[in-house]
Amino acid sequence: MSISSMIGLGVAVVAVFYGITLYNGLVTLKHNVARAWANIDVLLKQRHDELPKLVEVCKQYKEFEQSTLQKVIEARAQVHNAREQQDMAALGGAEGALRQGLGRLFAVAEAYPDLKSNESFMQLQQRISNLENAIADRRELYNEAVNINNVRVEQFPDALIAALFHFGPRALLEFSSTEKADVDMAALFKQS
Repeated sequence: MSISSMIGLGVAVVAVFYGITLYNGLVTLKHNVARAWANIDVLLKQRHDELPKLVEVCKQYKEFEQSTLQKVIEARAQVHNAREQQDMAALGGAEGALRQGLGRLFAVAEAYPDLKSNESFMQLQQRISNLENAIADRRELYNEAVNINNVRVEQFPDALIAALFHFGPRALLEFSSTEKADVDMAALFKQS
């Protein structure tokens, strides 16, 4: 075997190992995004399961504003549908509507001292607030994993391997501008 053949073989072996390394890196990124989504999905499902309990506690107070409860129920259904379809754009909008509905529900509850002091209501409110914080944390991790994935599938030479094996960009989980804005507590209380 000649020296040029050995050099060619050596270059081919290095190129194959480099390609394998790039492929494995992209696989890792794909699974990191999936794991980050699964973490959000678990929290969304937990919150999804808690909301009917909160609505039921509020319904026990006959005079409680039904339109507020209806908005929470509708927004919950939108979040569920978007979550099931893994539609990040729809999920962002539905999350905004749900959070607005919950904010309104908690603000309206202030006008009902019996409800506000109800132990079940207080526990559910605390549980949902904790889930909201956890979802925000996981959303940050998800978006970070998606961003790393999206950068890698566009960078050379990763883009070659990504195109060859159909690794593509993923959608960020973004919320509407109203969702990001500070809550106007005065406006919430004026509506109640």
